[in-house]
Amino acid sequence: MASFDVMSEVQLYQPAELGDALNLAEELGSDGWLLGGGQDTYGWLKDRAKQPRAMIDLNGIEALRGIRESDDGIDIGAATTLRDIIRHEGIQRDYSLLSDAAARVASPQIRNVGTLGGNLSQDTRCWYYRRGLDCYRAGGNICYANGPAAMNREHCVFGASRCVAVSPSDTATALVALDATMVVESTNGQRTVAAEDFFVGPDTHITQMTSMKPGEILTAVRVPAKWAGKRFYFEKVADRDVWDFALVSIAVAMTMDGDSIAESRFVCGGVACTPHRLTNVERAARGKSLSEESAEAVAGLASQGAEPLNYNHFKLPLMENLVRRAMRG
Repeated sequence: MASFDVMSEVQLYQPAELGDALNLAEELGSDGWLLGGGQDTYGWLKDRAKQPRAMIDLNGIEALRGIRESDDGIDIGAATTLRDIIRHEGIQRDYSLLSDAAARVASPQIRNVGTLGGNLSQDTRCWYYRRGLDCYRAGGNICYANGPAAMNREHCVFGASRCVAVSPSDTATALVALDATMVVESTNGQRTVAAEDFFVGPDTHITQMTSMKPGEILTAVRVPAKWAGKRFYFEKVADRDVWDFALVSIAVAMTMDGDSIAESRFVCGGVACTPHRLTNVERAARGKSLSEESAEAVAGLASQGAEPLNYNHFKLPLMENLVRRAMRG
């Protein structure tokens, strides 16, 4: 008897050189599924929600691994594991915002094999979408999470445009706060994209989470020396301490001038379709000291402009409280 719960045939490619991977990505286009640590991929395959025709396994490409320090900052290969990022002395010393964020991803088992590129490129975790329903993000004409009876406590309070699913990456908020640059390559050459522009919302491309095009591979992430050794704060609020995605998270980078904030980045996760910069908080924090008084003065700005759904109003005071904690010093 034929089984209806069988994965479709998938052609697996395992290139050892970046050039070969780029050629495969160009040849296969949107049919070529890029495979890093596989933690997002295997979930899709297990649920039969996506059935790629071919996979390009990037794990055998040495050029995509490793962490390189220079006077300009630090370059991290996209296939570098989260574990290696957490343990790297240079990142711990100069860019602890990133190592702190990486340390809150899922569980130790996943961090051992999960890659930075995979964490940044993963698809949204909206359960309506991941069950294979024909929502906007899947090419349909409805958002199941945005309705009077929808369960949407994990969904966005900013930036909704038909789709209300949030960006799930913990490292993304840290890299936006650090003004990182993504290095993207194809057979046509290399281009760089600011981290803030790498992630796209449904108003830009409703079926994608990033600005990556078919045939392109994220090869590295560059963090500028500008933020080396500055003051950082990262906190993630989730239903569980491990193996869970953020309800709300915050990544903060500050340059201090004596006791005052000269420049800052406040970036929230779990509240929008992309990592959400709190630019109004950044402006208000300039020139202020780290104190209870300053925390109270700027915290309320975090939720300005929010449009919560039926079941996620709680995210607004969570955002405000995370800003308070970062501003208390």
